[in-house]
Parts: sequence; C-alpha cells; structure tokens
Amino acid sequence: MADSKISALPASTTPLAGTEVLPIVQSSTTKQVSVANLTAGRAISATQLTLTTGNLIVASGQGIDFSATSGTGTSELFNDYEEGTHTATITPGTSGTVTLLAGNTLLAYTKVGRLVTVTGNIVADVVTLPIGYFNISLPFVVADLPELSGRSAATITMQTTVLSNISDFVSIMPETLSVIRVYLGNASTLQATSAQQIKQYTEMFISASYFTT
Repeated sequence: MADSKISALPASTTPLAGTEVLPIVQSSTTKQVSVANLTAGRAISATQLTLTTGNLIVASGQGIDFSATSGTGTSELFNDYEEGTHTATITPGTSGTVTLLAGNTLLAYTKVGRLVTVTGNIVADVVTLPIGYFNISLPFVVADLPELSGRSAATITMQTTVLSNISDFVSIMPETLSVIRVYLGNASTLQATSAQQIKQYTEMFISASYFTT
C-alpha cells in the first residue's frame, strides 16, 4: 500500500478509547504503544490546566499536594471534599427514647479535607421518659487530637423545653465519637440532666465545626 500524507488520512473518532496503538522509537527500536500508556507512570508538567467540559477526577487516596509552598503543618495534601445531609438521631445517655419529627431530622454538612461543618434544625416528636445527658448524632467521627484535650465545643440553641432556659444548655463533641453531647450548665460543672428537658416539639438549632479522622 502506498504511503499517505497525514493530511490525507481520515479523522479518528473522538474521544479516543485509549487502546489505539502508535509507533514509537524507544532505545533505537520502533515499538508499539497505546494512547493510554503514553503518560502512564509519568508526571505531567504544565503551566495551566483548563477543563472546558467534565470534571477533574482524582483517584481514591490521592489529592492536590501543596508541599511546593513551605509550611509547618503535618500535611499539605488536600484529598477530600464532600457535601451532603445527615439524618440525625437523639439518644438519651441513661434511658428513654426521643424520636424526631418527620421533616425535621436532617443536618447539612460540608467536609473540606478533615474539617467538617454541620448546621441544621431538628425537632423532637415522640418523647418517652428520657434520662441523663443526650447525644445528637454527627456524620463523621470526631478526631482524637492531643490539642483538643478530649473534646471541643458545639453551638446549640434550644427552644420549647420543659423548664430550663435556652442559655442553660452546654454542648461538646467528645473525641472518637460521632455525636454532640448536650448537658445542662446551670451549676459549676456539667449536669447530666439535659434529656429530661426535651418534650414534644422541643426545637434545636445546631451549628458545629470539628476535625474528623
């Protein structure tokens, strides 16, 4: 078959499948290589990357490495971003049950790296003799970090409670657990009697930021 100019060849179908084979000279020998293997295992260097369609997809466990800029942190790898909703539950610390009102059970969250931000409004519905502190579930486990000394704070505003003022409630997030733990703070120490303050239509406005694992 006579040689043809490249300009005379028919156009290929795009996008390429990656299995197409090209000739390449390697160590003075002509060999075949697939399109998918042209950059396999090699870093791509560019001054700018613009995506006109689609998304930049990073393999699980990989991310964007910012170590080119010096820092004193323990990691400069950005490897996670997530948005979603979490169906919250309330669990009394000692006994009893609290069921949330349908339509008022979701917390919205955004996870950027290890930092999780949660916000939302939940409402109690069926309340059966709750005793002790109470836990509100979170979408991710609170990280075990030495600088947190075992727990960090969340912000919860309570409304329509049995007796206590809305300013009486104190909320913390214990490490290694995926909960906000709510106490009463109407004395010199935390009081494990907050669950008794929940009744039907008790409303909780929640805002919390914490590090996860």
